[in-house]
Amino acid sequence: MTNLQKKYHSDIIPGLQAKLAIENSMSVPKLSKIVVNAGVKDAISDKRNMERAVAVLTQIAGQKPKIAKAKKSIATFKLRKGDAIGAFVTLRGKRMYDFFEKLVSIVLPRLRDFHGVSKDQFDGRGNYTIGFSEHTVFPEIDPGKADKIVGLEVTVVTTARNNQEGSALLEALGMPFQKGAKD
Repeated sequence: MTNLQKKYHSDIIPGLQAKLAIENSMSVPKLSKIVVNAGVKDAISDKRNMERAVAVLTQIAGQKPKIAKAKKSIATFKLRKGDAIGAFVTLRGKRMYDFFEKLVSIVLPRLRDFHGVSKDQFDGRGNYTIGFSEHTVFPEIDPGKADKIVGLEVTVVTTARNNQEGSALLEALGMPFQKGAKD
């Protein structure tokens, strides 16, 4: 059990239960999974770009990603059904909490001109998505050895029923939201 998991069970559950007026402690929102994905725009023209994205995701997440394939053909993009177009990793359990802790305490503060993340990125069901234009902000990546920049998207999936519950959970877990942002 990680430090964040221990903190969640000992401090965050009772705090959220009081803040959100939830009677049953099992109904308190929690992290469900974290999905890290990378779309590879040049995967069709050069297969090495897909290999680079897979290597980057493996380094960042600590587990091998699954390849995302096109669901249908699009002639204007020279895309055929079944072509590899991206990669994603789903993190659960200990790895999920470790990744979240790294994201909040190391990665986000390393961003240039960082003043907190926006609360506008919730999807209506309490899940939160952050986009990164560069993969080099992660500590596992050596920027000097990165030959091509890969953009990433990190989705934090929660059991919250709405954005307010999701926001309260992520704030309690240490997500640095912008000051004065709407709830």
